[in-house]
Amino acid sequence: MISACEANCDGLVGPTHSYVGLSPGNLASTRNAGEVSNPRGAALEGLAKMRRLYDLGLPQFVLPPHERPAVGFLKSIGFSGADEVVLEDAWKVAPALAAAACSASSMWAANAATVTPSADAADGRVHLSPANLLTNLHRSLEGEQTTRALRRLFPDEQRFAVHDPLPAQPHFADEGAANHVRLCAKQGAPGVNLFVWGREAWEHWNGAFPARQTREAFEAIQRRHGAARSIFPRQAKAAIAGGAFHNDVVCVGTRECLFFHERAFEDRGLMEREVRAAAEGLFEPTFVEVSEADLPMADLVASYLFNSQLLVVPGEDRLLLLAPVETRDNPRAHAVAEGLAASNGPIGRVEYVDVRQSMRNGGGPACLRLRVVLTEDELAAANPAQRFMPGLHTTLAAWVERRYRDRLAPNDLADPLLLTESREALDELTQILDLGGDFYPFQRVS
Repeated sequence: MISACEANCDGLVGPTHSYVGLSPGNLASTRNAGEVSNPRGAALEGLAKMRRLYDLGLPQFVLPPHERPAVGFLKSIGFSGADEVVLEDAWKVAPALAAAACSASSMWAANAATVTPSADAADGRVHLSPANLLTNLHRSLEGEQTTRALRRLFPDEQRFAVHDPLPAQPHFADEGAANHVRLCAKQGAPGVNLFVWGREAWEHWNGAFPARQTREAFEAIQRRHGAARSIFPRQAKAAIAGGAFHNDVVCVGTRECLFFHERAFEDRGLMEREVRAAAEGLFEPTFVEVSEADLPMADLVASYLFNSQLLVVPGEDRLLLLAPVETRDNPRAHAVAEGLAASNGPIGRVEYVDVRQSMRNGGGPACLRLRVVLTEDELAAANPAQRFMPGLHTTLAAWVERRYRDRLAPNDLADPLLLTESREALDELTQILDLGGDFYPFQRVS
């Protein structure tokens, strides 16, 4: 068996991190709309989480934020003139569109792409399909730059296939790895891929909140990746209605363990039978279910217990659940989490991490990272400048301290100085991460 590991590619929080409430169905985003954010604190929290995983012995990469405000988007819809004028006019005439152009949502890298490791792919390469994220306007602006970012991180086309996003229309609504789970015996071994969808393309959807992932989108990704042993369970309508806008709000899985809430899947029994059938001869899956009685949906969404990172720590037989501090602070969720560690199940211990700035927009520890299973050769072929090391942590923390504001109200997004500050910060970042002088749109304008 080829030696392999799971690398976490975390999204670095951008300078325009804010609480504008752009995401229907994301209850935290809606609840905190209009509040003052702290971009500097958010970025430092994210870096601290990356360092936590590095210290555990896990490979970690940094994904750069996108250029925001997205002036090119505003120009494409009819605003014209100097960039500062475009931004000012947009905020005056169409503030909702201007807010979307300023969103720092690329920080939630779990939505960056869906990944198939080489052990599961028909051609033996790592396949990545950047998500089109078309359900929400602010996120639909990310696909092109995410593709560019992943091709810089994984440039070797002999080992990696970074596809273009799926066609940007509702039949192929794609939200990325937030709805994908992979189970296996060991990271280098063949696995079972769960592609969890919310609606079918031609289905009449009448839910209070959008079902963001279509079955047809995941079927297309499975075909283009040649992903073996794939199943397509449906996310429960009750979960979406309760605020679980992505499957990773109600479910997380690693190695043989699938950890999920009672209301995660529309047909829990069918899901289990399909997983067992796909895993036959490879490994024995373990299902750890939390009941609605032990953790009601309201507490689940408030605590984000399942939006934790379930980690294989070198030298440890059982898994580590890295949960947000909100899980610790919610009595029901805390009791469930500590009960897992006290049992003799696959999860051996629980630790808590502070990512409150992200959580206030509905993004926990798992939202901030894209998991990519890599062999030793594939790991070595990734851009070394983006590999998280203590030296890079020091450099990026100092960069954040110098470049980011520690207070940003929604109306501050209209400040033309923020545009200048953000571009100067990102220009420096391209040098730190060796991304090239043409990485961002503003760098490609003569």
